[in-house]
Parts: sequence; C-alpha cells; structure tokens
Amino acid sequence: MRTPPLRTRATATATATETANANANATSEHTWQAVEAACARIAPAWPLDRLIAVNPWWGYVGQPIAEAGAELAALGGVRLTMPRTWFRSRLDAGAFTDRHLARAIDQLGAPMRVDDVRRAIAQEEPVWPIWRLMTDVVDDTRDVARQGTWREFVREHLSHVCGAWFGEGQARWPAEREGGLYGLWHRMATQDAGVRLRMGLRGFREAAAELPADPRTLLTEGLEELGVPAALRAEYCTALLLSVSGWAAACAYQQWEARLAGRPDDHLVHLLASRLAWELLLFRLAGSPVLAARWEAVQREWPTLAWSVREVQAVDWVLQQALELAYQEATATQLAGARSAAPATPAVQAVFCIDVRSEVMRRALEASMPDVQTLGFAGFFGLPIAYAVADGAERPQLPGLLAATLRVEDAGAGAHVLAQSRRERAALARAWKSFTGAAASAFTAVEATGLGAAISLVRESVGASSPVVDALRDVLATAASPLAPRLADTARDGSAVDIGVRATLAAGILRGMSLTHDFARLVALVGHGASTCNNPQAAGLACGACGGQSGEVNARVLAALLNDDAVRDALVAHGIRIPSSTRFVAALHDTVTDEITLYDTAATPASHTADLARFRVALAAAGAAARRERAPRLGLASIADDDTRLLATLRRRAGDWSEVRPEWGLARNAAFVIAPRARTRGVSLDGRAFLHEYRWQEDAGFGVLEQILTAPMVVTNWINLQYHASTVDPVRYGSGDKVLHNVAGGNVGVFEGAGGDLRIGLALQSVHDGTAWVHEPLRLSVFVEAPATAIDGIVARHAVVRQLVEHGWLHLFRIDPTDGAVYRRRVTFWELETAPTA
Repeated sequence: MRTPPLRTRATATATATETANANANATSEHTWQAVEAACARIAPAWPLDRLIAVNPWWGYVGQPIAEAGAELAALGGVRLTMPRTWFRSRLDAGAFTDRHLARAIDQLGAPMRVDDVRRAIAQEEPVWPIWRLMTDVVDDTRDVARQGTWREFVREHLSHVCGAWFGEGQARWPAEREGGLYGLWHRMATQDAGVRLRMGLRGFREAAAELPADPRTLLTEGLEELGVPAALRAEYCTALLLSVSGWAAACAYQQWEARLAGRPDDHLVHLLASRLAWELLLFRLAGSPVLAARWEAVQREWPTLAWSVREVQAVDWVLQQALELAYQEATATQLAGARSAAPATPAVQAVFCIDVRSEVMRRALEASMPDVQTLGFAGFFGLPIAYAVADGAERPQLPGLLAATLRVEDAGAGAHVLAQSRRERAALARAWKSFTGAAASAFTAVEATGLGAAISLVRESVGASSPVVDALRDVLATAASPLAPRLADTARDGSAVDIGVRATLAAGILRGMSLTHDFARLVALVGHGASTCNNPQAAGLACGACGGQSGEVNARVLAALLNDDAVRDALVAHGIRIPSSTRFVAALHDTVTDEITLYDTAATPASHTADLARFRVALAAAGAAARRERAPRLGLASIADDDTRLLATLRRRAGDWSEVRPEWGLARNAAFVIAPRARTRGVSLDGRAFLHEYRWQEDAGFGVLEQILTAPMVVTNWINLQYHASTVDPVRYGSGDKVLHNVAGGNVGVFEGAGGDLRIGLALQSVHDGTAWVHEPLRLSVFVEAPATAIDGIVARHAVVRQLVEHGWLHLFRIDPTDGAVYRRRVTFWELETAPTA
C-alpha cells in the first residue's frame, strides 16, 4: 500500500481540523441556545419602588399549564396547585361537588373517575422526584446535619455576591463593576476563605482562580466537562436558575427593562455562569470515580422525571378545574341574567381603574348616587408617561409591559418650590442614612437623637402620625394649589408633543374607555393608591397599571389634557365632541381607607360648584358603604356600623408602622369582565372581578378589543397568577413573613430575615389571615361581551393571547350580545356554559 502524497495528508489534516472546529462551533451554538432558553423561562421581579404583580411562570406560557407544572415540579420542586388536603377541605365545605369533578374529568380528558379522585385526596400527599444537581450529589457524601448542605451554602454565597452587585444604593463600599456580575463572583471566590472554614473544602480559591474569566466560556466549557447531555442543557440550566430563583428574577428584570429600551443585558447569563461555576468546582474538588458514577446515574434519571410527575399531578389538575368550574358557573349565571341600563342623562361619569377593589366602590357609589355612570379603564388611563420626580430622575407611570414615551413635569407657581423641597429632603435623607449606617454611629443613632427618636417611635406605633401620613397630607394640600403635573412639550425622544399629538392621544384614550359621546357635566377620573407605613412592599398595594405608583399623576394629567380647549377643538377631527359644559376632574381612591380625594378643584368653574358638592356627598356615602363591606375581612366587623370609629381605625392602621395587613389588596381576584357596565350594574361580584368598560357596537374593526385582550388582560393574568403562586407555593413565590423583611440592595427586593435568596411575590400576610388562606387560587376567568368572530380573530393573530387561552393559563368566556348566553372557549370551538336567563 502506497503512502499518500504529502499534499493529500495536509488536506486530510486540514479537513479534520475544519471538522473539529465545525463540531466545536455547533456544540457552542447548541449550548448558547440552551442558555438563552433557560434565561427566557425566568420571569422578572420589579424592584420595591415600582413593585408590580407578575406571573412568575411567564416564561412557560408557551406550554400547556399541566405540562409546565410537571416540568417546574421536576426541575425545582415548584407547585402550581394547592395540597390535596386543602382541596378536600374545600370539597367538604361545598365549594365544589362531585358534579364539578365529573365535568373537570371530561374537559381535561383525564383517565379517571370521580371515585378515583376522592380516593386520591383521602390519601397522603404524594411526593414527586426532583432533578438532583451536583450540589445534591456531593451532599450525599456529607453529614449534612452537622456540616450543612452545599445547596444552601451556594445559595447564600451567590446571594452575598448579588447583594453586593445590586447594592449600589445601599452599600457604603460599592462592588467593583469590571467583568460584570460573574466577574464580581470570580473575584470574591478567589478571595473567600470561608468555603474551607465553613464547608471544609480545600483548594477552592486556587481552583476558582483557574476558571475562565468570561461567563460564556465558563458555560460552554463547564457544561461539556460536567457531561450534561446536549438535549437536556436547557432544563439543567433552568434548574440551576430555579435554585436561586429570587435573584434570577431580579436579573430578569434588568433584562426586561433593557429590551424595552432596545439595548442588550446579560445579568441572567452572568448569574447562571456563577451558579454553574459552583457545580464545576465541586465536581473537580470533590471529584472521585464514585462521585462521577453517581453523577452519570443522576443524569440518566433526568429525562423521565417530568413525565412521572405529570402522571402524579393529573388528579391535582382535575381538582383545580373542578373548583374553578364551580366559581365560573355561579359568575356566568349572574352575568347572563344581568342587564341594568345606566341613567339616560348621567349627572356624573366616574372612570375607575379596572382593579378589583374598584368593583366594591363602584357599586357603593351607584347606590349612593343613582344618576352616576361608572366606567372601568386601566388605571394608567392610557398615558405612556414617565414622571419627573427629581433632577434627572423619572418614574414610569405605566404597566411594566410598556415603555414610557412621554414625559410629565410639575407645572404651576409651586413647581420650583416643590423641586427645591425634594432636593433638600433627599439630601437630608442621604445625610441621615450616612450617619445611621456608619460603623461609628450605627448603634448610637437613637441615643444621639435622644428623646426625639423615642417620641417618633411612639407616635408611629400608635398611628398618630407617620412619614407616609404626613406625605399624604402634603399631597392633599396641593390639591387646591396651582401646582399640577402636566405633559411636557417634548417627548422622551426629543420630538414635539404638539396639539395634534395630544389630540390623537386623547382620542385613543376616550375610545379605549368607551366614552366618546353623551358626556356628563362632570367626569371624574379616579386613580387609586394605598397609604401605608413601614411597608417595603407598599407599591404592591398601589396601582399596578401605574407601575406600582399612585394613580394620582395619571388622573391629573389626563384631566388637564381633556380640559384643554385646544385639544377639544382638535378632537372634533377625530369625531369626538366634548361639550363646553363638561368638566374633567381628577380623583384618588385610597384603598386602605376608602376615601376619595378630588384634585385641582380650584380651577373648576363656579358653574360646577353645585355638581362638585353633590358628588362629594355621594363619595362620602360610598366610602362609608365600601368600608362597611370590607370591615369583616379586616377583623373589624364589630365596628362596621359605626363609620366614624371605623374610618378612624382604618386611618390609624394606615399610619401604624406595626400594621402588617392594612388592606387585602387584590386578594381573591378571580374574574375579568370586558363588557358594558349594564352587564354588571346592580350585581355584586364581591370585590373579585376586574371590570373594563367595552361596547363592541362602537368599536369599528375591533381595535379597542384587541388592545384590551393584548394588554389589560395580560396585566390581569399577571396579577391573578402572582396571587395564585404566592398562595400555592409561598416558599418559592412568596416573600414570607412581613415582620422579618429586610430590604436588599436599596430597593431590589427583600430578604426574609438576615439573608438567603431574594424573596419575590407577596408576603404571607397578603394572602393568609393567620388562620386560613384568604386568597382562593383560581385561574382568571375572562368574560367578553363581543361577537365570537371578533374574539377568535384576535386570539388567532396574537401568539401570547392564544397561548394564555389554549394552554390553560386563563379561561376565556363569551357573553352573547343578543341574548346574554355565556359560552366557554375550548381550543377550537365555543361551548355553551350558561343559557340566557328569561
């Protein structure tokens, strides 16, 4: 056999090299796709100063909910339904029946009978297998009772790193920013002697120093060395992120905001690299033939775990569906029979946020003032604005799904004074924080301030006053002053916000709230907020549509916009004529005390003085009725009939720094009704329904309906599933005991206690009254009064809407506009749920 010529050998060598490079590139590309898929599964968690509700499983809406639930359970022990003992108690209480179980089995196509479900809930709670990571495999070789677990140690270590990275507004010695979050972890790891001292692992710092400095290189090399199968890398990376889910959510927020602004962000990639680095280091340092064999065995188990869990959880989804069916049947019956026309000539039109707390207040207002017409609209009132709160600082006042395009500034004679006051208060706050946080004075601050500090503590403990209450009084004082927020003349991109732009914006908003004709003399735009004290999660009680802020700014800006004569003149070209006799007024509903404050009334013409006076009387009566209805759930039933005492108590609770439950927020939310108020007026939906005004006959082309289903419906899904998650899995998706909260990173989030993972979701006190769960975790039931073809067309055009509906993340119903019959949307057809009521 002849030896090939040298040229052929070189060609063969080059070909082999090219093949190896191509394989390496393909491997790297596949790994990167897995990393991106894992990062996409993590939902964002907004910081405390703009806290909004989020569906924590947003990254999974592309999968059927039962399938996603099984995968999440296998990867991180996550729950999407309540324990079976809870369902058994609800069944025993009559919340649902065997008939609902039978319907649920039929709808889900579950291979079981009602007797099978009853037997299952009579047995012990099932335990399903969970993916085991390298930290768990190494823990099998340790006496964890004495030495602690690697899983907990790694979580704590990464939490320290993240706390240092995100603590720019809190840390006295800021962390070095070079190399990003992973770079900070790498530096801290190479200097940390605590790993050897606490966990007995030698050589850690030296091994950490040998790791790649680039997070992407670390991810590619680490997954290869650990031998993670290519087909399972996305799931493995997801499991790693779920093991530090709180900080992962904080990093996902950074990514979310960056994408809204059109720029890249790699915080999640850096966090994942840091978590994988621990797996790799433990594999190297604790490695042995036995450990390697165990690791290979664990990886062989991974592919079957989700399927095993799904079989176990089939009963749980039948129970969930049955409970929801019972609620849906009752609600559909109410809606099918309801039809109460608004007054032909309303004296006042009041536009409230769609928030479930508004449902109670709207009923109360309509009872106290029969000739009022109330409407529901997203609480940011359709304004894509950011509010200039200080020099160079702006605060978004819109849902987290959207990016602000317009700016709002304070205008009027008091604007300069307010700006200066804010600067002085900020400087004073920084000085005080510096004093109390310094090593030399942290433990002597109260002694240094003497009796003044003691008086302050006593005053706030009895609710006589508080910084929040004082701030609220400042806000109320501005209601009659010339100071008011207004749209700036230039947008955030520098373009002019002229009359044409303002009129187009106003026209879209008025059409969105179905208010384009038959205007009343007085139109109130009612935002909402919550006055609380010593509550890091206070923004979670404010308006989610306003980015976790009070709706005051949005209401006042829109009222000013619609009172502008030039804007009104320009609206005529849009087919909207606002009579000169119509006056818009802004208002704020304090959901803690159920008091409604009217703003900028000094600018209201004298011709409307009597209208305002009568409206104020009706608001006071409505507030009293709403407080009376809410009192029993707040433990105040004994004073519900004494409004003077009840209001004083609620005000005290608002200013009491020790109060853990000033109100229930959006607990018990369960439905979203998109229909004319006539469909729900006179019907008590028990403060459980979001209400959006919509009249399909006035919606040419169904553009308004498309906006509602693609924006407010998504927001209500987020709210619904945040409350759901905080109830069904409070360990992973709740923030624990509010009494133990410590703020992390200035405003990034909270720890429960001194450390651990960042806690996301709602505090236990927001969903539990100390004895039982107050929030009933039901997936959102959306009722839309519109033609089927219009709804089907929107669902078909929008992937996210289609996924939410067809994958079971919410339930969609249609109210027939002609006879009121209610139909349930199945995947490809509408099924009659409730026949029309005679």
